[in-house]
Amino acid sequence: MRAGFILSEVWSGLRKNFSMVVSVVLVTFVSLLFVGAAILLQMQVGQMKDFWYDRVQVSVFLCPPDSEATNCVDGEVTGDQKDQIRAELESSELAPYVDKVYFEDKSEAYEHFQEQFKGTSLEGTVPEEEMNESFRVKLKDAEKYDIIKETFSSTPGVEEVVDQNQLLDRLFAVLNIATIVAVAIAGIMLLCAMLLIATTIRLSAFSRRRETGIMRLVGASNTFIQLPFLLEGVIAAAIGAALSGGALGLLVHFGVSGWLQGQATGFSLISGWDVLLIAPVLIFIGVVMAGASSLITLNKYTKV
Repeated sequence: MRAGFILSEVWSGLRKNFSMVVSVVLVTFVSLLFVGAAILLQMQVGQMKDFWYDRVQVSVFLCPPDSEATNCVDGEVTGDQKDQIRAELESSELAPYVDKVYFEDKSEAYEHFQEQFKGTSLEGTVPEEEMNESFRVKLKDAEKYDIIKETFSSTPGVEEVVDQNQLLDRLFAVLNIATIVAVAIAGIMLLCAMLLIATTIRLSAFSRRRETGIMRLVGASNTFIQLPFLLEGVIAAAIGAALSGGALGLLVHFGVSGWLQGQATGFSLISGWDVLLIAPVLIFIGVVMAGASSLITLNKYTKV
């Protein structure tokens, strides 16, 4: 009987303040959409790091003929210098960092150059004898590539140490900034949602102040009086959170898994399963936000 009364009061409040409830749903939807987008973006960054850092290498390019690099003043790298560099790469000091070492001679470098620039104006512009020999180093932890660069940057016979991670770090830095921006916008929108929920609950409590006063006089508890108002805010926020989860699911299904996956074959991208993982988190955030905002407001405006 009490449950029926509470539900009827909730329905009455939602119906009387329909426009405000719709506003709460929409603001919650937009704010949690940004929250979900930020979470998914960080999940995508994590997947990209796992994908790329497992494949990138550090390239130790050796001195070719007529190089003007500081370490190549004596001309092309010698056999002894190559042996010394290989020995240092395979030494016990670098063993905790180096996984595998590959040597690429001039013919292999020339083949790769031709494949990379096939059909362009650069094809065939560099003869095989002028190509760089190099050591391609696969690291156990790709984020520690600076160790190789610091070790060989001044080694005689080494023209340049190139690590692909620097480009990736810039990409991930941009993505992390985008995540921070999304979180900042989400925080502002969540604050707006909390204020709007507080206003909605305040208006609902004010419109039913006579009923609240009568319930207080007949001995109703604070919980019994406040629960219908609390549920109004929670239900509106939960609807907005569910809509944000659904919108993210559609965006990922058609935009990422559908179109983007076809354009970026071979890449590991987020999927609908990731949205299913974060959807309960969004609903939880919405419910907690609405509950906290409602309780603060109710403690002030349901006193008689």
